[in-house]
Amino acid sequence: MTTTAPWANLPPGLGDSVRPFLSEVVDEVIGSIPSEVPSYARPLEGRFGQGVRLGVEVALGRFLDLPGTDSPALAPEDRDVYLALGRGELLQGRSLEALLAAYRVGARVAFRRFADLAGHLDPGLLMPLAESVFAYIDELSAVSAEGFAEEQSRRAGESDRRRAELLTLLLSGTADAPSIAAAAAAAGWTTPDEVVVVVVDEAAGGGLRTRLGPDALVAPHAGEVVALLAGPLRTGQREALRTALAGRRAGVGPGRPCPAAPASLRLAQQAAALLSRGLVVGDPVFADEHLADLIVHRDPELVASLAAARLAPLEQLRDSSRERFAETLLAWLQHRGERQHVAAVLHVHPQTVGYRLGRLREMFGAALDDPQSRFELELALRSRMAAAAG
Repeated sequence: MTTTAPWANLPPGLGDSVRPFLSEVVDEVIGSIPSEVPSYARPLEGRFGQGVRLGVEVALGRFLDLPGTDSPALAPEDRDVYLALGRGELLQGRSLEALLAAYRVGARVAFRRFADLAGHLDPGLLMPLAESVFAYIDELSAVSAEGFAEEQSRRAGESDRRRAELLTLLLSGTADAPSIAAAAAAAGWTTPDEVVVVVVDEAAGGGLRTRLGPDALVAPHAGEVVALLAGPLRTGQREALRTALAGRRAGVGPGRPCPAAPASLRLAQQAAALLSRGLVVGDPVFADEHLADLIVHRDPELVASLAAARLAPLEQLRDSSRERFAETLLAWLQHRGERQHVAAVLHVHPQTVGYRLGRLREMFGAALDDPQSRFELELALRSRMAAAAG
């Protein structure tokens, strides 16, 4: 089903009767805009004024060609004028409302002048004339809105590209301070003294930018989605970030100076890897809350060798007993020998703890009194427990 344009109902000669006065109508429209549209309350001069005048002249001239036809509101070559006006509003830092208001002013003035100039017009055609003028302005408004939206999209794409380039530069670890400053300025990003890097699996990265806010740099990077935040994280910010990342199985690196962002990235990746292997509890995992775990699992072969050497005395026990004594020794090391605390953690009677500690002293001897040996024992036991859990 086709719809007839409203100007098809106007007399074909209407445009010819008004055209000799076109320049007067253009001047009246342009003269009315500054007083009725606050954003344009300045002399319409220079490139801005030329653009407005061109828009009014093309609009009114084209409208006078339409009466008695079913032609589209704008010829293809005229669309560019109104696309450019829409783009120009964004480039000038204005909303689209000012331009649309100017169109409405122009429509009102043009309708009044056209009706006056076409004095012989049948009163019954005033309504079709009004309908035609405002339908025509709606078409112009739609084209300018399209231009405005296109420029918004282009800017957003350009901004995303520059922010992604900045993120890549920061994570490369090879850029000097002037290069970082220039890239940050181009991306409209204020460089903080310290940064925190977040990594999530690419499949879990959807909507991350929205969750982290406009100040975060977020972009795909080497098969992951990486976010870079300003640090240091205060208590409230840390908890807000924990909430924002919940369920994404993210790793969060520690705060580092901006040039050392790759160090935060590496620790964030290692923290996320621990989580994916089931070696730590928490989602997200903050690297600075699991430093011991990161150390333990940094070099599995080395830690396995340490565990084999330090925990060799336990091998004389049966499997079931070995696990109980290992748990008791780890709890004793973690709670600094406080028997009551160890009993509470293991859910056993303090006398049971005493018995096991006696046996452990028989097996490990002076190692339980040496600080270095105790440290290595705890490291070995934590590694053993994590491996069993994994």
